[in-house]
This record gives sequence, structure tokens and C-alpha cells, in this order.
Amino acid sequence: VAQYQQHSLYNNAQKIALYLTHDGELSTQNLIQHLWENNKSVYLPVLHPFSRGHLLFLRYQASTTMQLNCFHILEPVLDCSTVCPLRELDVLFTPLVAFDNNGNRLGMGGGFYDRTLARLNSEQSSSPKIVGLAHDIQKTENLPVEAWDIPLSYVQTPSRLYDFSAS
Repeated sequence: VAQYQQHSLYNNAQKIALYLTHDGELSTQNLIQHLWENNKSVYLPVLHPFSRGHLLFLRYQASTTMQLNCFHILEPVLDCSTVCPLRELDVLFTPLVAFDNNGNRLGMGGGFYDRTLARLNSEQSSSPKIVGLAHDIQKTENLPVEAWDIPLSYVQTPSRLYDFSAS
């Protein structure tokens, strides 16, 4: 949370997409609580019901009804009235397994974020800012890159914010 509060990247962000921590990922619970306390809108990924392999982002509040998806990850129950179009998000935090010195991200292998973010690139949209969320030890020198991989503009770790946006 302290790192989040210190960077201008987040100052004017109102709509922030996160994920609920799963399988050793950096915990997002304190950040979510901080955002709620500061009247920010928090959104969580939901597996798209019609576009296989893509994500939707639904508003998440303390009262949101949750369910386990097919990967046994909690997500909001689909309610179309709480969907936020991707381009309207200000910041989107992505989980990752590793990241490198060029902002390349290694995910869990499902390609959900890459497919979802590819739509943004095709729309030439500047929003949202894509931020990988990682433990410091998840940084490596170089990762193999595939044609469909979407590099990150930023990676936030407990100790610093890496800025790859000028690369």
C-alpha cells in the first residue's frame, strides 16, 4: 500500500482493476482495502461467459456476491450492470509468474490477460495503465517472448515501481 500511495501513476486513478490473491501471488487485500477507504472503484476479473479465454472486469465491493470459477478462483457473480469496459479502467493490475528488464510478463499460461489486453492495443487506447504486481524475487533478466505477449508498462513490487513505459 505504501508503494501505491507514493507514485503519481495512481494519483488520479478512480477505476482500478485488481485480482484476488491466488496460489502465492502478491497479496492484494490491503491494497483493495486502501482503495475502498479512499473511495476508489475496484474491479475484479471474471471469465467471459461468451468469449472464451477473455476477461470481463466487474465492480467489487464488500457486499459483492462471489463464486468459484472453473479454476477454483473467486470471482464476482456475473452482473452486467457492474461491468466496466476495459478502456474505461484507469489502472489494471495483472498477476504474473515472472517479469524481466524489458517489462515482459510471464503469466500462468492461460493467456487470459494477453488476449484481453490485445483488444486494447487494437483500439489504440491509452487506458488503462497496465501494471504487473509481483514479489521482488520474481524479476529475472530476460524472458522468452511470443508474438502474442503484451509487455507491461509498469511492474509494482513491494520495494519499487519499475517503469517500462518509455521503452
